[in-house]
Amino acid sequence: MDQIIDIATDGRHLSRDRGFLKVTEDGAEIGRTPLDQIAGVIVHAHGTTWSSSLLVELAERGAPVVLCAANHAPKSVLMPLEGHHTQGARMRAQWQAKTPLIKQAWKQVVSNKIKMQAAALGAFGEAHAPLEMMIRKVTSGDSTNIEAQAARYYWPRMMGLEFRRDTSADQQNALLNYGYTVLRAATARAVVAAGLNPTIGLFHANRGNAFALADDLMEPFRPLVDCTVRAIVKERGTEVDMEAKQVLAGLIATDLPLGNGITPVSVAVMKLATSLGQSFETGKLILALPEPPDPLVMAGLGK
Repeated sequence: MDQIIDIATDGRHLSRDRGFLKVTEDGAEIGRTPLDQIAGVIVHAHGTTWSSSLLVELAERGAPVVLCAANHAPKSVLMPLEGHHTQGARMRAQWQAKTPLIKQAWKQVVSNKIKMQAAALGAFGEAHAPLEMMIRKVTSGDSTNIEAQAARYYWPRMMGLEFRRDTSADQQNALLNYGYTVLRAATARAVVAAGLNPTIGLFHANRGNAFALADDLMEPFRPLVDCTVRAIVKERGTEVDMEAKQVLAGLIATDLPLGNGITPVSVAVMKLATSLGQSFETGKLILALPEPPDPLVMAGLGK
């Protein structure tokens, strides 16, 4: 099973040892994880060191190393230079993709995100019909910015009337930052593995964002983090402690309906990235977007 490794304690050293990521402190081994099970490594701690051989091994497996600020927002991501075996051809197709296809892809992503948000509110007994109505209004490229309108309706009902989404804030926002960092790492890995260029987004286009496409494709999965954070705050408060991190890191194992089966989030993002790459090559848009899980599953996230 894919795992996210979180390094939150200062002064630890990460190295490779016979197929394992080994964590040591003052020369003593703290723990180890098989490299083949690692979906990403997230580092929050000061004074963390690592061996070059470990970074090479992680890169060969497509596992990103994410360096975070004090507010748990990602500041740097180390990713491999090589991805899919047809990476060159797929990237050329990505560069040359027609604007209508890109805009239709973003429309589908936004619609799927709002669908997930509606399901999340419904799972907690909150009014969600207005979001379902908004889905019908999403246009090509979301030119009327229905995504933002949905967010204005969604956040007060998901996190409380006083809540404001602010990446630089603490409490719920810090928990959301961490959960989204986990999602971003898993999605960045999927994008590179699918042979796509992560800097070329469908919608996100900040010149300083090297992972714009990952930020695009993770959108439908964000409400899973939101549900989890809501439960964590209710059960244990707003501190980003080890228990909260473990719960949020475990989200990538959450099963989602996809196609004719059930797929964990870590595989669902991989299938979505792969379907986008294939769409670029064929010129025909067919995205593998997930369906919302059962309301009981959504309401149970984080508990």
